[in-house]
Amino acid sequence: MSTNEHELQRGLGERHIRLMALGACIGVGLFLGSAKAIQMAGPAIMLSYIIGGLAILVIMRALGEMAVHNPVAGSFSRYAQDYLGPLAGFLTGWNYWFLWLVTCVAEITAVAIYMQIWFPDVPRWIWSLAALASMGTINLITVRAFGEFEFWFALIKIVTIIAMVLAGAGMIFFGFGNDGIATGIGNLWSNGGFMPNGIQGVLMSLQMVMFAYLGVEMIGLTAGEARNPHKTIPNAINSVFWRILLFYVGALFVIMAIYPWNEIGTQGSPFVMTFERLGIKTAAGIINFVVITAALSSCNGGIFSTGRMLYSLAQNGQAPKTFSKTSSNGVPRNALLLSIFALLLGVLLNYLVPEKVFVWVTSIATFGAIWTWAMILLAQLKFRSGLTPAERDKLQFKMWLFPLSSYLTLAFLVLVVVLMAFFEETRIALYIGPAFLVLLTVLYKALNLAPKMETSGELNSVTS
Repeated sequence: MSTNEHELQRGLGERHIRLMALGACIGVGLFLGSAKAIQMAGPAIMLSYIIGGLAILVIMRALGEMAVHNPVAGSFSRYAQDYLGPLAGFLTGWNYWFLWLVTCVAEITAVAIYMQIWFPDVPRWIWSLAALASMGTINLITVRAFGEFEFWFALIKIVTIIAMVLAGAGMIFFGFGNDGIATGIGNLWSNGGFMPNGIQGVLMSLQMVMFAYLGVEMIGLTAGEARNPHKTIPNAINSVFWRILLFYVGALFVIMAIYPWNEIGTQGSPFVMTFERLGIKTAAGIINFVVITAALSSCNGGIFSTGRMLYSLAQNGQAPKTFSKTSSNGVPRNALLLSIFALLLGVLLNYLVPEKVFVWVTSIATFGAIWTWAMILLAQLKFRSGLTPAERDKLQFKMWLFPLSSYLTLAFLVLVVVLMAFFEETRIALYIGPAFLVLLTVLYKALNLAPKMETSGELNSVTS
């Protein structure tokens, strides 16, 4: 097998990237975690998702402007390096690699937990290993194999939510599965009103809402392997907000119109409750299957992201050069193998100290996502400032309301970080996240990357 350097293959078609864009917005949190967010904000949780969705749209538009202008592997890490400096690129790339690594650990463990519902006598580690082995193998074959599996994984989630929205609409407007229980949009303003916990409830739910959107920026990482990035990237990004409205706001609208908001979460998943109301006795099994595919989808995309980010870091001289090599199929094999091996250690750690690892994972992932989004916006601001008026006019995919939209979204991200301090379970992110960035900075200086990157236009590698 050859090991040609710097040769990713453009094997992702428009349908792959469209479904990846949609699948990245639909995680396990929507199926099982939405109940907690509803309890915090009531029906006004829909406002939280709309506000967060608008912020994500601006972030993705900023990323798209740079990705269409310069479609490269590594995406936002490369742009952070080019427009904000080598240290910013180093921090952004390794931060993103690690946040997806720990997120994958959570997803693999989630698969094991859900599989035990059906096979309680099989040890969890077997299912975790099986999930990692299968998703790792898919990523190691070809980028098209990854795209196909991600396409079908995302499709399963999409079909489930559409079915629930349509079934719920039938219950609301035609009384299907009503069984004499009051069902209607009046539930949206009954039981304390539309905003029962006031604006404070909406604000406090924002940190949970933004965590649910983690992964949507993955679209940018496909730029180096998209067949026609100038067409597929803009199409995928432009549809993100409308998909959020349908699959998040639409699904939550149906759930809260059927059930009083203060009853949601007391009887299990809202999705299971809705299907059971329609008389589907196997609802729990159906949702369990969908949640497993959602977790596998996230793991599949996470392994893809870690491999491409490490490949880009190696190309830029910020990781050992061996990770910049690809297989004969155009896959960054060495980078993927390191991520898969690290995930094995992560699963082991998850079983040794399960309670602590879960908190660490969610905290690092949340803080890491906000850092990544902020770097995208800052890089785009610097990118624009370096263009001449004529070059700005020639941009194929421009940011809306620039620079106001970028500054407002940055302020919103700062607000979310501040809100994290009010919750004990998220406050730890304000300790772990900055500490991790400090550690990366120390490593950056210790490896003496700055002088190499700043004094040479060539790609330099770190000796392994």
